[in-house]
Amino acid sequence: MSGSNSSSPGYGSDARTAEAATPEPLNFAVHSLPAPVLPSAQARHGRLKMLLVLLVCAAPVIASYVTYYLIRPQGGTNHGVLIQPQRPFPDSRALPLADLQGVSVAPVALKGQWLLVTVAGGACDALCERQLYLQRQLREALGKNRNRVDRVWLIDDNVAVRPELLPALQGALVLRAPREALTGWLQAAPGQSLAAHFHVVDPLGNYMMRFPAPSDASAIKHDLEKLLRASSSWDPAGR
Repeated sequence: MSGSNSSSPGYGSDARTAEAATPEPLNFAVHSLPAPVLPSAQARHGRLKMLLVLLVCAAPVIASYVTYYLIRPQGGTNHGVLIQPQRPFPDSRALPLADLQGVSVAPVALKGQWLLVTVAGGACDALCERQLYLQRQLREALGKNRNRVDRVWLIDDNVAVRPELLPALQGALVLRAPREALTGWLQAAPGQSLAAHFHVVDPLGNYMMRFPAPSDASAIKHDLEKLLRASSSWDPAGR
Protein backbone atom coordinates (compact mmCIF):
# COMPACT_ATOMS: atom_id res chain seq x y z
CA MET A 1 0.00 0.00 0.00
CA SER A 2 2.84 2.31 0.86
CA GLY A 3 4.44 1.65 -2.54
CA SER A 4 1.30 2.54 -4.25
CA ASN A 5 0.96 5.76 -2.35
CA SER A 6 4.56 6.78 -2.96
CA SER A 7 4.26 6.33 -6.74
CA SER A 8 1.01 8.27 -7.18
CA PRO A 9 2.44 11.80 -7.02
CA GLY A 10 5.07 11.01 -9.62
CA TYR A 11 2.55 9.58 -12.04
CA GLY A 12 0.29 12.62 -11.76
CA SER A 13 3.17 14.99 -12.29
CA ASP A 14 4.32 13.12 -15.41
CA ALA A 15 0.83 13.18 -16.85
CA ARG A 16 0.48 16.93 -16.36
CA THR A 17 3.88 17.51 -17.93
CA ALA A 18 2.97 15.40 -20.96
CA GLU A 19 -0.34 17.25 -21.34
CA ALA A 20 1.36 20.63 -21.18
CA ALA A 21 3.87 19.58 -23.81
CA THR A 22 1.19 18.52 -26.27
CA PRO A 23 0.78 21.29 -28.91
CA GLU A 24 -2.68 22.88 -29.15
CA PRO A 25 -4.62 22.30 -32.39
CA LEU A 26 -4.27 25.13 -34.95
CA ASN A 27 -7.14 27.62 -35.09
CA PHE A 28 -7.70 28.97 -38.62
CA ALA A 29 -10.27 31.62 -37.63
CA VAL A 30 -9.41 35.12 -38.91
CA HIS A 31 -9.83 37.54 -36.06
CA SER A 32 -8.45 40.68 -37.76
CA LEU A 33 -11.43 41.27 -40.11
CA PRO A 34 -14.61 42.85 -38.71
CA ALA A 35 -17.83 40.97 -39.10
CA PRO A 36 -19.95 42.34 -41.96
CA VAL A 37 -22.66 44.69 -40.80
CA LEU A 38 -25.89 44.36 -42.74
CA PRO A 39 -28.15 47.44 -42.96
CA SER A 40 -30.91 47.29 -40.44
CA ALA A 41 -34.55 47.34 -41.46
CA GLN A 42 -34.81 50.86 -40.01
CA ALA A 43 -31.94 52.12 -42.19
CA ARG A 44 -33.47 50.57 -45.31
CA HIS A 45 -36.81 52.15 -44.46
CA GLY A 46 -35.15 55.56 -44.03
CA ARG A 47 -33.46 55.35 -47.42
CA LEU A 48 -36.74 54.36 -49.07
CA LYS A 49 -38.50 57.33 -47.48
CA MET A 50 -35.77 59.69 -48.70
CA LEU A 51 -36.11 58.38 -52.27
CA LEU A 52 -39.88 58.79 -52.13
CA VAL A 53 -39.53 62.40 -50.92
CA LEU A 54 -37.12 63.17 -53.77
CA LEU A 55 -39.53 61.67 -56.30
CA VAL A 56 -42.44 63.69 -54.93
CA CYS A 57 -40.39 66.90 -55.11
CA ALA A 58 -39.34 66.15 -58.68
CA ALA A 59 -42.82 65.16 -59.86
CA PRO A 60 -43.98 68.68 -60.86
CA VAL A 61 -40.82 69.24 -62.90
CA ILE A 62 -41.20 65.87 -64.63
CA ALA A 63 -44.86 66.56 -65.30
CA SER A 64 -43.98 69.99 -66.66
CA TYR A 65 -41.56 68.53 -69.21
CA VAL A 66 -44.07 65.84 -70.18
CA THR A 67 -46.68 68.55 -70.65
CA TYR A 68 -44.45 70.58 -72.97
CA TYR A 69 -43.55 67.63 -75.15
CA LEU A 70 -47.10 66.29 -75.33
CA ILE A 71 -48.40 69.61 -76.59
CA ARG A 72 -45.58 70.14 -79.09
CA PRO A 73 -47.20 71.63 -82.21
CA GLN A 74 -47.90 68.94 -84.78
CA GLY A 75 -49.87 69.37 -87.96
CA GLY A 76 -50.95 72.90 -87.04
CA THR A 77 -53.06 71.78 -84.06
CA ASN A 78 -51.44 74.30 -81.71
CA HIS A 79 -51.71 78.06 -81.99
CA GLY A 80 -49.10 78.93 -79.38
CA VAL A 81 -45.35 78.88 -79.96
CA LEU A 82 -43.30 76.99 -77.40
CA ILE A 83 -40.36 78.89 -75.92
CA GLN A 84 -37.34 76.59 -76.07
CA PRO A 85 -35.50 76.46 -73.84
CA GLN A 86 -38.02 77.67 -71.31
CA ARG A 87 -37.08 80.78 -69.33
CA PRO A 88 -37.52 80.73 -65.54
CA PHE A 89 -38.47 83.84 -63.61
CA PRO A 90 -35.42 86.08 -63.09
CA ASP A 91 -34.69 87.15 -59.53
CA SER A 92 -35.73 90.53 -58.15
CA ARG A 93 -32.48 92.17 -59.24
CA ALA A 94 -32.89 91.15 -62.88
CA LEU A 95 -36.66 91.69 -62.93
CA PRO A 96 -37.71 94.34 -60.36
CA LEU A 97 -41.51 94.38 -60.09
CA ALA A 98 -43.72 96.88 -58.26
CA ASP A 99 -47.48 97.33 -57.94
CA LEU A 100 -49.29 100.57 -58.78
CA GLN A 101 -48.59 101.90 -55.28
CA GLY A 102 -44.86 101.37 -55.81
CA VAL A 103 -44.56 98.40 -53.44
CA SER A 104 -41.95 95.89 -54.58
CA VAL A 105 -43.16 92.43 -55.55
CA ALA A 106 -40.76 89.49 -55.81
CA PRO A 107 -41.15 87.49 -59.05
CA VAL A 108 -41.20 84.28 -57.01
CA ALA A 109 -44.48 85.47 -55.45
CA LEU A 110 -46.19 84.94 -58.82
CA LYS A 111 -45.42 81.21 -58.87
CA GLY A 112 -48.15 78.66 -58.24
CA GLN A 113 -50.57 79.74 -60.99
CA TRP A 114 -50.66 79.71 -64.76
CA LEU A 115 -50.12 83.32 -65.86
CA LEU A 116 -51.60 84.86 -68.99
CA VAL A 117 -49.40 87.93 -69.46
CA THR A 118 -49.75 91.02 -71.60
CA VAL A 119 -47.23 93.88 -71.84
CA ALA A 120 -48.04 97.51 -72.57
CA GLY A 121 -47.38 101.06 -71.42
CA GLY A 122 -49.54 102.74 -68.82
CA ALA A 123 -51.31 104.93 -71.41
CA CYS A 124 -52.74 101.69 -72.91
CA ASP A 125 -53.41 102.27 -76.61
CA ALA A 126 -56.06 100.49 -78.70
CA LEU A 127 -54.01 97.28 -78.97
CA CYS A 128 -53.50 97.25 -75.20
CA GLU A 129 -57.23 97.72 -74.57
CA ARG A 130 -58.06 94.87 -76.93
CA GLN A 131 -55.50 92.58 -75.25
CA LEU A 132 -56.80 93.35 -71.76
CA TYR A 133 -60.39 92.73 -72.86
CA LEU A 134 -59.50 89.47 -74.59
CA GLN A 135 -57.37 88.41 -71.60
CA ARG A 136 -60.38 88.79 -69.28
CA GLN A 137 -62.72 86.97 -71.68
CA LEU A 138 -60.29 84.08 -72.14
CA ARG A 139 -59.99 83.48 -68.42
CA GLU A 140 -63.75 83.48 -67.94
CA ALA A 141 -64.17 81.10 -70.88
CA LEU A 142 -62.10 78.48 -69.02
CA GLY A 143 -65.03 77.83 -66.71
CA LYS A 144 -64.16 75.82 -63.62
CA ASN A 145 -60.44 76.04 -64.49
CA ARG A 146 -60.35 79.83 -64.49
CA ASN A 147 -59.13 79.86 -60.88
CA ARG A 148 -55.92 78.18 -62.04
CA VAL A 149 -55.06 81.14 -64.31
CA ASP A 150 -54.13 84.70 -63.32
CA ARG A 151 -54.32 87.70 -65.62
CA VAL A 152 -51.12 89.79 -65.51
CA TRP A 153 -50.52 93.19 -67.08
CA LEU A 154 -46.86 94.20 -67.01
CA ILE A 155 -46.50 97.95 -67.53
CA ASP A 156 -43.14 98.76 -69.09
CA ASP A 157 -43.04 102.52 -68.36
CA ASN A 158 -43.90 105.00 -65.61
CA VAL A 159 -47.05 106.43 -67.21
CA ALA A 160 -50.07 106.46 -64.90
CA VAL A 161 -52.89 104.06 -65.72
CA ARG A 162 -56.00 105.83 -66.98
CA PRO A 163 -58.70 105.77 -64.27
CA GLU A 164 -61.36 104.46 -66.67
CA LEU A 165 -59.36 101.24 -67.07
CA LEU A 166 -59.23 100.40 -63.38
CA PRO A 167 -62.71 98.79 -63.07
CA ALA A 168 -61.84 96.32 -65.84
CA LEU A 169 -58.59 95.42 -64.05
CA GLN A 170 -60.24 94.08 -60.90
CA GLY A 171 -58.89 90.60 -60.21
CA ALA A 172 -55.83 91.16 -62.43
CA LEU A 173 -52.21 91.56 -61.34
CA VAL A 174 -50.99 94.95 -62.58
CA LEU A 175 -47.27 95.42 -62.10
CA ARG A 176 -44.59 97.74 -63.39
CA ALA A 177 -41.29 96.42 -64.72
CA PRO A 178 -38.43 98.06 -66.64
CA ARG A 179 -38.71 97.49 -70.38
CA GLU A 180 -35.11 96.30 -70.61
CA ALA A 181 -35.75 93.66 -67.94
CA LEU A 182 -38.86 92.41 -69.73
CA THR A 183 -37.14 92.12 -73.10
CA GLY A 184 -34.39 90.15 -71.39
CA TRP A 185 -36.91 87.59 -70.15
CA LEU A 186 -39.91 87.53 -72.50
CA GLN A 187 -39.49 86.97 -76.23
CA ALA A 188 -41.28 88.61 -79.14
CA ALA A 189 -41.50 87.20 -82.64
CA PRO A 190 -39.06 88.76 -85.13
CA GLY A 191 -40.26 92.20 -86.19
CA GLN A 192 -42.91 92.39 -83.45
CA SER A 193 -43.11 93.84 -79.95
CA LEU A 194 -43.86 92.14 -76.66
CA ALA A 195 -47.17 94.02 -76.60
CA ALA A 196 -48.35 92.15 -79.71
CA HIS A 197 -48.41 88.79 -77.91
CA PHE A 198 -49.97 86.99 -75.01
CA HIS A 199 -47.26 85.26 -72.98
CA VAL A 200 -47.81 82.15 -70.83
CA VAL A 201 -45.89 81.34 -67.64
CA ASP A 202 -46.38 77.97 -65.95
CA PRO A 203 -46.94 77.47 -62.18
CA LEU A 204 -43.25 76.67 -61.72
CA GLY A 205 -42.36 80.18 -62.93
CA ASN A 206 -41.19 79.19 -66.43
CA TYR A 207 -42.01 81.37 -69.44
CA MET A 208 -42.92 78.61 -71.88
CA MET A 209 -45.30 79.85 -74.61
CA ARG A 210 -46.38 82.92 -76.53
CA PHE A 211 -49.36 83.41 -78.81
CA PRO A 212 -48.79 85.09 -82.16
CA ALA A 213 -50.37 88.35 -83.20
CA PRO A 214 -53.08 89.00 -84.13
CA SER A 215 -54.49 86.77 -81.41
CA ASP A 216 -57.12 84.16 -82.28
CA ALA A 217 -59.34 83.85 -79.19
CA SER A 218 -60.72 80.37 -79.95
CA ALA A 219 -57.25 78.99 -80.74
CA ILE A 220 -55.76 80.49 -77.55
CA LYS A 221 -58.61 79.02 -75.50
CA HIS A 222 -57.97 75.61 -77.09
CA ASP A 223 -54.28 75.70 -76.18
CA LEU A 224 -54.92 76.91 -72.63
CA GLU A 225 -57.42 74.08 -72.10
CA LYS A 226 -54.82 71.57 -73.28
CA LEU A 227 -52.24 72.99 -70.87
CA LEU A 228 -54.64 72.90 -67.95
CA ARG A 229 -55.82 69.40 -68.76
CA ALA A 230 -52.28 68.04 -69.08
CA SER A 231 -51.23 69.60 -65.75
CA SER A 232 -54.38 68.82 -63.75
CA SER A 233 -52.72 66.01 -61.77
CA TRP A 234 -50.11 68.27 -60.15
CA ASP A 235 -51.42 71.84 -60.41
CA PRO A 236 -54.24 72.57 -57.92
CA ALA A 237 -56.24 75.78 -58.15
CA GLY A 238 -54.83 78.71 -56.17
CA ARG A 239 -51.37 79.32 -54.82
